[in-house]
Amino acid sequence: MPDGISAARYAERQSQARAAVAGAGATALLVGVGPELEWLTGYAAHGGERLNLLVVPARGDIAYLSPRLEAPAARVAPGLAEGRVRIETWEETDDPYLLVPALLSPSPLHLLVSDGLRAQFVLGLQAVLPGLGWGLASSVLGPMRRTKDAEEIALLRAAAHAADRAIEQIIEGPLVGRTEADVARSVREALLDAGHDTAEFSIVASGPNSASPHHEPGARVIAAGEPLLLDIGGRRAGYNSDITRTVWIEAEDGSGPDDAFRSIYELTAAGQAAAREAVRPGVSFEALDAAARDVISAGGHGQSFIHRLGHGIGLEVHEEPYLVAGNDATAVAGDTFSCEPGIYLEGRYGVRIEDAMVCTAEGGESLNEAPRGLRVVRGR
Repeated sequence: MPDGISAARYAERQSQARAAVAGAGATALLVGVGPELEWLTGYAAHGGERLNLLVVPARGDIAYLSPRLEAPAARVAPGLAEGRVRIETWEETDDPYLLVPALLSPSPLHLLVSDGLRAQFVLGLQAVLPGLGWGLASSVLGPMRRTKDAEEIALLRAAAHAADRAIEQIIEGPLVGRTEADVARSVREALLDAGHDTAEFSIVASGPNSASPHHEPGARVIAAGEPLLLDIGGRRAGYNSDITRTVWIEAEDGSGPDDAFRSIYELTAAGQAAAREAVRPGVSFEALDAAARDVISAGGHGQSFIHRLGHGIGLEVHEEPYLVAGNDATAVAGDTFSCEPGIYLEGRYGVRIEDAMVCTAEGGESLNEAPRGLRVVRGR
């Protein structure tokens, strides 16, 4: 399994970012802690109250401003190590904002800040850099981050396969008589055991709770004769997994789901299959949403499919592109995103089936391999 992005690739990304800054007529990127910094340097910096800032100018040296106590970690990040980027440090008693102007070209005019940079930091920067134009770094980094290269796709595939193993472990284990919160704890352990570095989320929704797409697992006790929806994911080597499967726990007498549940499960599966089959370069993201939605609507449950089809996935669980009506942007090879239609009957139950996917030159490829068909499990 791949261990991460190569140092050479980070150098290429930094060169591409510098060229994009110049092409946009901006002076520099100012990138704080978050996915943009990780994408450019491989450094998952501590996101606290201290200013960490990568400065990528259209001309001149790329520099990284770091609190002195965090500089040792910065210096070993693959995109910052071995002098690739000049690292400037500040002491606890310094005002770090006063150091930023010297890292810019002599006459900065227009600066692009990372989208998640804290308001506290933006206001501090504007105080020492008055009278400039300001914009978002995503205007230049977004298109580059959206489409994944071969290294990134390999990492996403490895994370997806780890999530497959984790969800299978939970589905095959004891469920009946346990609380949702208890199973959620087991999900987090399973994600780590399967090879994730962190467990990011674990939606465990039983019975009527499965009709709540973003249910928070709680004290409800999972029972026989009801559905269980599992939406889980974590990070491996910086890249995220995200998979959803819905199973039915057989009743005490061994019986399976009622016809109504089978019907909405089969309809959800058909909608997901239609969307997966529709993936290809040149298809719009709203058309992918429609591919699933049209099937579900034709089956009489369009009003119960209450969210978009999916979202991009990479260094963030939710990122561009978004598969939703109104997004007429078109897919290209290397785009990665979730495909997750659902039908939710409030007060009764719900179904969601989700895979992470990649658009290839030949069409769509599901990164997840866990079975999608309706499964009736003992849960005991």
